[in-house]
Amino acid sequence: MGRVESEKAMKPKERAIAALELREPPEGLVPTFELEFQLTQELLGKEYHKGNAWRGVTRAERDRMLHENAELLVEVGERLDYCILMDTCSPDVEGHIETARLIKELSGDRFLVIVHGDATYAIPDGNHMVEYALWFAEKPDEAKRVADERVTAALERGRRLVDGGIDGFALCADYCLNSGPFLSPRMFSEFVTPFLARLVAGYREMGAYVIKHTDGNIMPILDQLVSCRPHAIHSIDTQAAEMDLRVIKEKIGKEVCLIGGVQCGLLQTGTEEEIIANCRYALEHGMPGGGYIYSTSNVAFKGLPLERYLLVLEMRQKYGWYGTPPDAAGAA
Repeated sequence: MGRVESEKAMKPKERAIAALELREPPEGLVPTFELEFQLTQELLGKEYHKGNAWRGVTRAERDRMLHENAELLVEVGERLDYCILMDTCSPDVEGHIETARLIKELSGDRFLVIVHGDATYAIPDGNHMVEYALWFAEKPDEAKRVADERVTAALERGRRLVDGGIDGFALCADYCLNSGPFLSPRMFSEFVTPFLARLVAGYREMGAYVIKHTDGNIMPILDQLVSCRPHAIHSIDTQAAEMDLRVIKEKIGKEVCLIGGVQCGLLQTGTEEEIIANCRYALEHGMPGGGYIYSTSNVAFKGLPLERYLLVLEMRQKYGWYGTPPDAAGAA
């Protein structure tokens, strides 16, 4: 089988799995996806059904809405060449399972399908930071008991989802600010790490893939995150202090897949030249040896100019190749 035929035969899902499992990267484009692509109206003139839209609908309306969401996820995935589709809009476990079934029916199992699955303590909102800090300090045993109960509930839910066809989970509790983690590394090791490790191990035992997302400067807790054995860490938020994709790749790139590196802040306010330089840096330092999925440092968010995000994908098309790009081979 020739190279072109081989690339066509390999599904994006298989490219994602190769990266998540730290295999030698297959020839072709580096895999890409976003936890959320919120610019569907700008790209395709359509929106997902989500939130309050599910309230009070009939069974027939619900079925239609789930089908339309699945169709839109597949359309986005095919248009933007994603390897992973994340369903963030279904209203419940049954909705996620039905959406996954529909995606695979529509796409021929072309994509890895994931959903939210975290249960660990994230940074509390501004109204509860002091309350949480006092709780951890004054009632540590209670905080740990609650953390354990949350993991148990998440794994019970996870089993239903995996049995229903979900391929993996994105764990989206944010731990860090741009300056560093909300909890000190010592407190993090007490109130988060053991429970994150149990959660990841439980999902892995089910055969699910696990992507751990957190924004901010994760360097003070990076070793703890890696020790929990997620398949990947997202989003390598390079606008935070100390976050350099090159350094992180050198430090842990043989232990865990890295996802991200393209700064959302630059996409919003940077010049085109700054965006191009950032994208090229991410590809240059993320790709070597595989174990890398190209994406933004958060999501393709509502309000981001579509042309800025398409520029990110254009840079992938130019500089994101393992092996010889087809155009270059043809020119030769």
